[in-house]
Amino acid sequence: MFARRLSIERVDAEGARHTCPVKWIDSFAMRNFTNDAIFDDTLPVGDGALEAGIRVPLDRLQEAMEDWFRRKGYLKPGERLVVVESRRDSSG
Repeated sequence: MFARRLSIERVDAEGARHTCPVKWIDSFAMRNFTNDAIFDDTLPVGDGALEAGIRVPLDRLQEAMEDWFRRKGYLKPGERLVVVESRRDSSG
């Protein structure tokens, strides 16, 4: 159903990347928190992984997720979020 698999990582102040817990991703994906229908085509599938439809713009998704993670206290000052499309394996 979802055309793309995305990787969601937190980059700490030293530049090290850390997989975002599915709990963080799931809290963002709930519509009542984002109030933006463009993100309805997203589905958290595991730590650091989100499936998304083709109409979900990665730049807006990254900005909105980073904003939400900061408001929740998940991202600290000096940290940032990286959202990239990851390659699907042959099984899915």
